[in-house]
Amino acid sequence: MSVTARPFGATSQGAPVTCFRLENGKGSWAEVLDYGATLRAVAVPDREGALRDVCLGFDRVADYEAHDAYLGALVGRCANRIRGAAFQLNGETCRLFPNQESGCSLHGGRVGFDRKMWRGEIQGESVVLTLDSPDGEEGYPGALHVQVRYALTEEDTLCLELQAVSDADTVVNLTSHAYWDLNGHGAGDVGGHLLEVDGDAITELGADCCPTGTILPVEGTPFDLRTPRPLREGWDAPHPQIQVGGGYDHNWALRGEGLRRAAVLSSPESGITLEVSTTQPGLQVYTANFLPSLTGKGGAAYGRRGAVALEAQGFPNAVNLPQFPSSVLRKGERYRQEIRFAFSHS
Repeated sequence: MSVTARPFGATSQGAPVTCFRLENGKGSWAEVLDYGATLRAVAVPDREGALRDVCLGFDRVADYEAHDAYLGALVGRCANRIRGAAFQLNGETCRLFPNQESGCSLHGGRVGFDRKMWRGEIQGESVVLTLDSPDGEEGYPGALHVQVRYALTEEDTLCLELQAVSDADTVVNLTSHAYWDLNGHGAGDVGGHLLEVDGDAITELGADCCPTGTILPVEGTPFDLRTPRPLREGWDAPHPQIQVGGGYDHNWALRGEGLRRAAVLSSPESGITLEVSTTQPGLQVYTANFLPSLTGKGGAAYGRRGAVALEAQGFPNAVNLPQFPSSVLRKGERYRQEIRFAFSHS
């Protein structure tokens, strides 16, 4: 296992950006930027043994700054949507920036963690990135210290360990917003990918694409992914929830607790399989329904439904819905979550 670092240009403000590369003994590798704690690339073998980079990303910092696509970013302080860009905590109203036309706050607001310079360092065979978010930033209470550790195993598993601690009660929901195309980034429509999700229900979306608080069983719906099915079969189905999201853009309530399997994505074309495991209670499946046309790494063309994001997370809008697992982090307590992306081929 080797971990190296190289310069990756600079932000528009002149801050130097570093790209960290983790490579195992089999030649598989992953790259992480200290800008946004961003997962820029993941290269793993296909059934023929050839390496394919299956994670969408950019070649320039300027492209990450120019687009709100969250490609590979570590999003927070609160991933996903908060209705009305506001919540009540300890009897006080906290007002956030509504960065969606619906009035919701999405992925931390106007300047979320995806647009921050993190402090990165190599620790043994891992890359550790830390960030300090001051009290009141984007409307969130409490000074929050955040850490994410990236490690790549010899078995081609990319491990993310997420931690946070605050000096006051606050809201925290962190996730990786990596986009996956198991045929290789920029290979086009992922409708032929098979997806299985270990969840019996989803959280219903309102017209603003934010959960209403109602839990909907997946039985008999396009959301029944308890056995693998092609993404294409469901993302244009005549179901009211599919129409609201423009495809899959929903949170599954995962079965079980602790670190367990959440989903399996596979490509019959490349033979690559991705198994996602997590300690989080939910998994957002987003089939890039609104991803704009972008030029990615090496000039690759990215666009609508050219990838799928599998975002292990707390339930969206949980701070406003007491029936959901709480997203409140109390003063002095430590937020700890894990996400693992395990790759194999057949």
